[in-house]
Amino acid sequence: QVQLVESGGGSVQAGGSLRLSCAASGYTYSTYVMGWFRQAPGKEREGVASLYTSAAVTYYADSVQGRFTISRDNVKNTLYLQMNNLKPEDTAMYYCAASTSSLSARSSLVPERYNSWGQGTQVTVSS
Repeated sequence: QVQLVESGGGSVQAGGSLRLSCAASGYTYSTYVMGWFRQAPGKEREGVASLYTSAAVTYYADSVQGRFTISRDNVKNTLYLQMNNLKPEDTAMYYCAASTSSLSARSSLVPERYNSWGQGTQVTVSS
């Protein structure tokens, strides 16, 4: 089991930036894919970005492509999400997740494919 703890959320104005962090502990060697997801009130949880830990290959949702960057510090066992040019529609609770399964690119943005989750960190973007 992998334990995940997110941090870095907050309130910013549109056009601003935030960097989310996700500290991983436990059986991190078993993690194949890590991802960032978000859930706005009344909406389903959606995939934002994913990263294959062995090859550093990344995938992004169309809505954040070019604005968000997912990365990982292997020494610190920490996953990051750099969010630039934030928009009000980016407002949501953001979650970090880890999967011990080999996932396709499409599946890497599907919440049900992940088996470890953090508690979430709130991001609020005002216009």
